[in-house]
Formats: sequence, C-alpha cells, structure tokens
Amino acid sequence: MPAERLQKIIAAAGVASRRKAEELVAAGRVTLNGAVVTEQGTKADPETDKIAVDGKPLAAKESFRYFALYKPKGYVTTVTDPEGRPTVMNLIKGISVRLYPVGRLDYASEGLLLMTNDGALAQKLTKAGSHVPKTYLVKISGKPDSAAIARLRAGVTIELDDGRRVKTSPASIQLVEDAANPWYEVVLIEGRNRQIRRMFDRVGFRVEKIRRTKIGPLKLDLEPGKFRALTVREVAQLKAL
Repeated sequence: MPAERLQKIIAAAGVASRRKAEELVAAGRVTLNGAVVTEQGTKADPETDKIAVDGKPLAAKESFRYFALYKPKGYVTTVTDPEGRPTVMNLIKGISVRLYPVGRLDYASEGLLLMTNDGALAQKLTKAGSHVPKTYLVKISGKPDSAAIARLRAGVTIELDDGRRVKTSPASIQLVEDAANPWYEVVLIEGRNRQIRRMFDRVGFRVEKIRRTKIGPLKLDLEPGKFRALTVREVAQLKAL
C-alpha cells in the first residue's frame, strides 16, 4: 500500500478529524514505529508501520465489501451445506475477501440477496426488531378471496421450525397480476424462515414461486446467478435504515 500522510491515516482510523489529527502530531502525541513525530506531512504505510496516538496503537481499518446477488432457485443461503447442495458461495467468484449472506432466502425461492463481510451491518439488517422492509413477488396456486388477503395483511398465527406459534406483523399485500394463479407483491418488515409460505398455508393456499425484489431501498437489477458491488450511495442508504 502506498505511503499516506499521518493525519490522513489517523482520520481514516476514526480517531479524530484530519485537522484534529494535525494538532495531535504537532503536540507530539503521535508515534511512528516507536518514535515521536511532530513534523506535519510525515508519511507512513498503515499496513506495515506501527502508528500510535497517546501510546494507543491505531486499529487496523477493515476493508468492508458489499454485493447484491440474484440467488436462483436451487441454492441454499449458507456458507456450507451438510447435504451437499449448492450454496450461494458457489456464485460469488473472484472476490478475495470472505463474504457471508445477510439473512436468508430458502432453497426454492429466488431473488435479491446481500453478501458482505461487514458483520455489524449484517446483524443490524437481520435482527428481529430492525423492521427493514423486504419486497417479494409471490405466485399463488388458486385465488385467495378478499377475506383471506385481509387476514394476511392484519397478521396470522404461524408455527415455526421449533414448534413455537407466533403472530406475523402486519404486511402490505397487493395484487399485481390477476390470473387463475395470481401474483401478489408482499412487503414484510420481519423475515422468519419460510414466513410467506407459512402465511399463505394458514389461509389455505400454496405458494408456487417467490422472488425477492427489494431490501429496503435496494432493488433487484441483475440476471439470475449474477452479482455486483453496491454503490457508495447504496451502502450509505442501508446503513441509514
């Protein structure tokens, strides 16, 4: 990595603003490889040089990466699978850092999935109380009547994998394609395992297809199996949720 000015390295590590970092250098509070530095503009390599402020070493700045992936059907949203099924990790090629899927899409579902090595953001987006809206296109076998849709919008009681029974949070459900087997847009603010399938099961209808199209402000704009890096703006929007 090319050498950078000390004040820039200190600011990038989140210790102080660049101007404040200049003051720290001038006050003799910064050491480079054990020696006090007071000269402005002194350069260092943040990856190999030992830099400390008031005797405290700078924490290495982690390089976080963020990707959107279109998960096709037939892949599990895990790093490894004991059954030997293909995982979403098989689709992320040529990336040097170890990425992890954020949340889940079940084996038979497809659509937008986030991949990152930023554990703090992943936890923020997936914890139960985050209320990050996720949008799905859902094809149903048969035509639910208005009473069934009203029940789903209000929340229904479903049984989870561990046997617990929980009531789902209110959901937005809109008809987008009227047919013998219609398509609905479903917006959830929670993400329990197989939640949409269990919700429609509860009112007597089977889900044929699920495609996630949005996570918060992030929209699916990829072909199945493809991925792309998020823009700086998209990352900022996710962090602001």
